[in-house]
Amino acid sequence: MYGLIWRVLPGPWPVKLLLALVLVAGIAAGLWFYVFPAIDPYMPFNDGAVEVEGG
Repeated sequence: MYGLIWRVLPGPWPVKLLLALVLVAGIAAGLWFYVFPAIDPYMPFNDGAVEVEGG
C-alpha cells in the first residue's frame, strides 16, 4: 500500500517525500479533530469510575 502511494505521488523523491509528509499530517489532523471527537462518546474506556459496594 505504501509502495502504491509512493508510485502515485508525482515528482522526484524530495517532492514525493514532502507530499507524503503532508498527506500523513492531513490524515492525522483529520483523525485528531474530526474522527476521534465524533467517536469519543461511544468508547467504553471513558467510564473511569470505580464502584465500591457497601463502602
